[in-house]
Amino acid sequence: MKRAWSLLTALALVVPPTALSAAEPEAKGEPAVKTGLKVGQAAPDFKIKDAHGKLIDLAELSAKGPVLVRLTCGCSGCDKELGYFQALHEAYKGQGLTSVAIFKEPDAKVESYVKEKKLQMLYAVDTDGKSWNIFQTKTMPTNFLIDKGGTIRAIAAGCDPSGLVAQNLSEKVAKLLGGPATDVQSGAKPSGK
Repeated sequence: MKRAWSLLTALALVVPPTALSAAEPEAKGEPAVKTGLKVGQAAPDFKIKDAHGKLIDLAELSAKGPVLVRLTCGCSGCDKELGYFQALHEAYKGQGLTSVAIFKEPDAKVESYVKEKKLQMLYAVDTDGKSWNIFQTKTMPTNFLIDKGGTIRAIAAGCDPSGLVAQNLSEKVAKLLGGPATDVQSGAKPSGK
């Protein structure tokens, strides 16, 4: 018993605890987020033109309702996850959620991808990665859930082709909207399959 206690004590000194936001503990299955922005902070001033040249203004969108900003790419993990995020968007758009996907690929590739996947949410292309700088993250994908009024309520980074990240965000969207959560994890098919 003494030896086990010594081993646990030694491990505690060597392995640092995962950093958690004071405003919201890390949800089960969500990786620790490495971003300069924190839950509870105001969302950054963010504007970008969509594929048709129309301005997407985060402040205007969040004045109307919650917004889910997804900084993403066309990698196989993001591709497999897309179906879950489309299901999340469809489940809550009638209740006021706006979903915005920001892609880092060239316009032509994204245009083809959007048609193939029948993407229904707002999207824009940022090949220079300025959006990642504005949202203070290098992780792709990173998702920011912003409430009506512009406060960041959740940050989720990394791919999960099983849909767990999208499901956790679905539950947080439902909480913001004051309704039941939609099971996007079992209700959607991964896009990459």
